[in-house]
Amino acid sequence: MHFEILVEDQSGGKALATLVPQIIAKEDTFRIHPYKGIGRIPKNMKDTKNAEHRILLENFPKLLKGYGKTFKDYPTNYPAVVILVCDLDDKCLKTFRKELLKILYSCNPKPKTEFCFAIEEGEAWLLGDLEAIKTAYPKVKDSVLATYVNDSICGTWEKLADAIYTGGSQQLIKKGWHAIGAEKYKWATDIPPHMDIDINRSQSFCDFRKKLIALSAKA
Repeated sequence: MHFEILVEDQSGGKALATLVPQIIAKEDTFRIHPYKGIGRIPKNMKDTKNAEHRILLENFPKLLKGYGKTFKDYPTNYPAVVILVCDLDDKCLKTFRKELLKILYSCNPKPKTEFCFAIEEGEAWLLGDLEAIKTAYPKVKDSVLATYVNDSICGTWEKLADAIYTGGSQQLIKKGWHAIGAEKYKWATDIPPHMDIDINRSQSFCDFRKKLIALSAKA
């Protein structure tokens, strides 16, 4: 199987670059495409005129159409799949999935596609393995980690920042979004190498892992 993995930001792409090879079979192949934010699905699903901005959902209809045309030429013994990975944030899961399926069903031919959501944010997958966080950051505040409920809507990246970053999330917020993005990328670099994919406590990560395994040559 070949996996084309679309992810909404650089930090998500960095984390998946470490985690995906641990999940799929050695004979599988994959490419990760990080975007510069999730954005919104275009009105009437028209192709965006700002593809160069690399906003994930704005480009999604055009991307799926392109993958549909490309995948139809793949040999049957080497199929391909699109994996969309994005934060759910405060969206309604059922409604959001319907909107994405509407885009997929409008493609002719349709590429094989799976949707995977981090609930609430990508940092939830890191917080699913507290031992990995403690290994990467020995001075982490255990008292903060102890208050986290897996896949809860709680301001997930802020919770991780409060546990790791000097001065916590409020200090990081004062430095602006560029600093926040840089810190998220650092977490995505430092924590995943220590993660055990088989004991992650984030259900949304486990769902992602199960989908990849079901598609992989491991299945």
